[in-house]
Amino acid sequence: MRPPQTSIAHAGLRRMGSGGSTSGTSNLLVTVCTNHKGGINWLSLSPDGHHLLTASEDCNAGLWTTSDNQCIRMLQGHGSYITYCHLENETAFTCSADHTVRKWEVATGLCLAVYTGHTSIVNRILVVKDYLFSASYDRTARCWDIETARQLQVFQGHRNCILALAHFSSNDLLDESDIEANDVKEFIVTGSTDCTVKVWEASSGCCYQTLRGHSGAILCIVLDAPNSELFSGSTDHTIRRWNMATGDQLKLYRGHQGSVICLEMVGRHMYSGSADRTVKCWLADGGQCIRTYKTHKHNVSTLKYHSGFLFTGSGDSCARAFNTKAGTFHHVFEGHAFIINSLQIHNNFLYTASHDGTLRVWDISGFYEYSKHQKKRSLRSTNSQKGSLSHIFNNKVGCATDVNVEYDPADMV
Repeated sequence: MRPPQTSIAHAGLRRMGSGGSTSGTSNLLVTVCTNHKGGINWLSLSPDGHHLLTASEDCNAGLWTTSDNQCIRMLQGHGSYITYCHLENETAFTCSADHTVRKWEVATGLCLAVYTGHTSIVNRILVVKDYLFSASYDRTARCWDIETARQLQVFQGHRNCILALAHFSSNDLLDESDIEANDVKEFIVTGSTDCTVKVWEASSGCCYQTLRGHSGAILCIVLDAPNSELFSGSTDHTIRRWNMATGDQLKLYRGHQGSVICLEMVGRHMYSGSADRTVKCWLADGGQCIRTYKTHKHNVSTLKYHSGFLFTGSGDSCARAFNTKAGTFHHVFEGHAFIINSLQIHNNFLYTASHDGTLRVWDISGFYEYSKHQKKRSLRSTNSQKGSLSHIFNNKVGCATDVNVEYDPADMV
């Protein structure tokens, strides 16, 4: 059984053409890793940055070292394709269409535990302290004891499969004085193809809030815990902002002409990637779309912000980089044959994982030197540009400014 069409964010898409042009930078490809025999659905980076983990359609997870980009072992044992993975420093976790989650030892590659109980594809996992959370096409999310693999809770209530999973703590919602007087509680958030988002109290399994308003499947969720807010993206072409404590809808973001597939929060800026082939940058508070990036040739499948640059992966088999300060298209990474499902960045290297089965490594160290040079150049030319508005729109290749003012997201983190 393959994922339904609503899970377009990561699996099942095929190449719909490629192309694009660079901004004059040279080929940045370092290496192509071809150890997998099937498409790569997800890519995870360990907290210490030493390893990468790939989840593949060939039923295996690949463990890679970032020091030399070598595959040091394949984690074998799943009976069907692996949908998602999560990597800690010493342990790895994978979930699969075989209805199970597995825990692995990084040092040896041994399978330490198998978490059984789901009755359909498991497509998302979260690790929080001593607990593992999983979400499935069987309409449930579940909580497990990591060490014993014992199922602790089943979160039942959705009428269709769960595609998005997130976590927050009551620490994120309460003042310090309140925390001292109350027990800390853990919550998980689930987004479903039944068009709702649900907030659950982890220990009891009770549904704390049901967020209604979307008219399409929920494909992605991102949390802004310091502001007690939750953002959801849907096949109804909209993004909605919710208060995590009250469940109230705070803002509706309209502008996309296709499903909202992925979200990234940077300070109070929100980036959204869509099936309409664009990425939009929004002011989270006011709801204004302040920039649209239009150079993609197919669905935008994944986003990653890093040090002033926004990196995107697309169904056109290319990754792209945009300078968020200037609002300019900076580089296109070509070479993959199918959709890019996941991105990671570490030590000035970009890692792109694709449904063509390859992991590609790109050297992006020159981006940041270029950015510093452009910043100095901009400061030198400020006085000469006073009184003129035309310079604001120079070099906006593939980008459109939707309002007159933009702030650098890095300044607002």
